[in-house]
Amino acid sequence: MKKLLFVVAIAVGLMSCNNGTKSTSSSSSSETKSAPSSSISLSAAGSTFAGPFYKTASKQYVNLTGVTLSYGMTGSGAGIRSLHDKVVDFCGSDAFLSDAQEAQMPAPVVHIATCSGAVDIAFNVPGITSIKLTPEVLADIFLGKITNWDDARLKKINPGVKFPKLAMTVVHRSDGSGTSFIFTNYMSKISKEWADKVGFGTSVNWPVGMGGKGNPGVAGTISSTVGAIGYIGSDYAAAQKISFALLKNAAGNYIAPTIAAVSAAGKGEMPADTRIVETNSSDPEAYPISGFTWIILYKEQAYNGRSLAQAQATVKFIQWLLQPTAQKVAEELNYAPLPEKVVNIDEAILKSITYNGKPILQ
Repeated sequence: MKKLLFVVAIAVGLMSCNNGTKSTSSSSSSETKSAPSSSISLSAAGSTFAGPFYKTASKQYVNLTGVTLSYGMTGSGAGIRSLHDKVVDFCGSDAFLSDAQEAQMPAPVVHIATCSGAVDIAFNVPGITSIKLTPEVLADIFLGKITNWDDARLKKINPGVKFPKLAMTVVHRSDGSGTSFIFTNYMSKISKEWADKVGFGTSVNWPVGMGGKGNPGVAGTISSTVGAIGYIGSDYAAAQKISFALLKNAAGNYIAPTIAAVSAAGKGEMPADTRIVETNSSDPEAYPISGFTWIILYKEQAYNGRSLAQAQATVKFIQWLLQPTAQKVAEELNYAPLPEKVVNIDEAILKSITYNGKPILQ
């Protein structure tokens, strides 16, 4: 009897072990099925101007592929430094690298234009929602020569607008900025005094005004400061319902910063490396302070122990940004989608990117 009980106990124990094995196997199979299609995560930093586009588009991309993107809106200058230090997969910048800047990078880089946008001249004057500005008046405001909203020159080009006797506060970027690059490039083209005294770049010595960090910082300062005027990416003006000016373009027309007006500014020829400035276009329908924004990355992706999978994910995400689905996201956020000719040039550049000397895209 004791032997029988012993055999039964062993049998029960074996059955229990087998059931446990089956349960574990079933659980493992379930976990495998529910796992995301990719565990790859990309990191990037830079442009606050294009930040809303990259962040919104990446949310769609993770649903399609499982690849996630962590994008820090640090400003174009900081983003370029992060790429230089090889701590991000790519950077976003509204200022392309000059030949001299490219030479300072540890390895060759490429520029991929992703969309274009307007830099709005935004202002906060109670009771006024729209004004017109000429290039000369805009330059004098940012040079500190016009300091009050009831200035005679403003009244002359805005008949019927009742400007208050109110001090003007100029707001500009305090950090290295592609938005500043676009704005100051335009200012250098329309004002010799500005070109001689201030020049253009991601950072300049501002004649007057107070600084804000990133487009969000400048937009917030303008919104909270009565009498303020500054420059911000069009998406930020629209999102925060900040009033903006119509600017007189090179053809003599007052133009609002619409998608169509930005697209008109980008009708010119695009060089093979995509490095071009759109400001002060001669097109009669163009908004004068428009510019492309770029993703910059290393042409050879095998560095710092990066895997082929990481390099492929980087290039494929950028390639997806050029497609109609992602470009529609850009348009919904008040950016101008890329013309077909620019997409074709971008595609050619992407096909030149390599891993251990071999093209990533076939």
